[in-house]
Amino acid sequence: MSLLLRGGRVVDPSQDLDRRADLLLEDGKVVAVGNLSAGKGHEVIDVAGCVVTPGFVDMHVHLREPGREDKETILTGSRAAAAGGFTSIVCMPNTTPVNDNAAITRFILERAAEAGLVNVYPTGAITLGSRGEQLAEIGEMHAAGIVAVTDDGRPVQNSQVMRRAMEYARIFDIPVMDHCEDLFLAAGGCMNEGQASTRLGLRGMSRAAEELHVVRDIILSRITGGRVHILHLSTRESLDQVRAAKAQGIRVTCEVLPHHFTLTDDDIQDFDTDFKMMPPLRERADVEAMLEGLADGSIDCLATDHAPHTRLDKEEPFEEAASGVIGMETAIPICWEHLVRAGVVPVPRLVELFSLNPSRILKLGKGTLAEGADADVTVIDPDRRQVVDPSRFRSKGRNCPFRGWELRGAPVLTVVGGRVVHRQESA
Repeated sequence: MSLLLRGGRVVDPSQDLDRRADLLLEDGKVVAVGNLSAGKGHEVIDVAGCVVTPGFVDMHVHLREPGREDKETILTGSRAAAAGGFTSIVCMPNTTPVNDNAAITRFILERAAEAGLVNVYPTGAITLGSRGEQLAEIGEMHAAGIVAVTDDGRPVQNSQVMRRAMEYARIFDIPVMDHCEDLFLAAGGCMNEGQASTRLGLRGMSRAAEELHVVRDIILSRITGGRVHILHLSTRESLDQVRAAKAQGIRVTCEVLPHHFTLTDDDIQDFDTDFKMMPPLRERADVEAMLEGLADGSIDCLATDHAPHTRLDKEEPFEEAASGVIGMETAIPICWEHLVRAGVVPVPRLVELFSLNPSRILKLGKGTLAEGADADVTVIDPDRRQVVDPSRFRSKGRNCPFRGWELRGAPVLTVVGGRVVHRQESA
């Protein structure tokens, strides 16, 4: 199968490439970038006016299968990813049962192959059942196909267990990905502790709950030499700690989510549970810090923490409702509007954050349009306008804090292995 994408702005930071060119894909691989002629049998797609990039990677999603197929399935999550412009997604292990063994890892990969849309990379649990007590068999899961380990959502509280996890994961050169939250300091809070929580009369969560575990993980990475990736970093103090650790050569990376650089705890109105997530929305100064970190290179990746819930899960009092929001079908437009169009980052930096850097951290072999690379491509129309309407999402989830937002810039074509898996309908 041959596909020629004609006339787009090709942006590939792995090759320091940013120019108008054609892109030729054949038999699942990148063949050439340049001023190319269509050959016999080539399907030609005109992408003039669009930005053509290596396929975007969402390194933090929840697909819910096995066990909570009422919230999402690997198939519906893959459809949402393709529609959102993602060619690869990395799924968390908090399924039912937990992905803490090779059999569950293989099940996820088999379901992803049946879906046949995007690349799905499982992560394995750090501990059995994500209970934080006994290490899972990381080696067997790695052999089955995991790309990292994490107890995301149920963070490991025992520092000795976390130390052993970093030592074990280092053998396979995979990162430990951590949801940094000291549950004792969090004290059951449901939003950021501050003026907004006082105004709403809701139990607040100390920001120190995140910061303490960020510092702990940095120290453990230093003494073990293991790689640690901080999931959904959200406070300015946490970012300062990551910056300092990187300056010392400690093997730490981090990600930030769209809602943590666009929303604050003041946006929680009428106890709307679509604004409840963990870590919670922070203060304006934290939002500004996240934007600065994205611009100066301190933050390595963008991700979504796509967390679909049923309506019943969210139609509870704020303190009791499920935490989490969906994000794969809004992430690129939000980032294009609030990062690129706002002048926070240039297009090549966005591609680093959503493609090159996640691929390097997880050793996926993606994130490039070099000759011979996998033909995974994201095409973005910078002028495409849309209003966020969750009722039209491919995901089963509707728990979106961005409903009604008017955005400009969106993915219009998603190509995986040289095959078009999503083409945006005309506006």
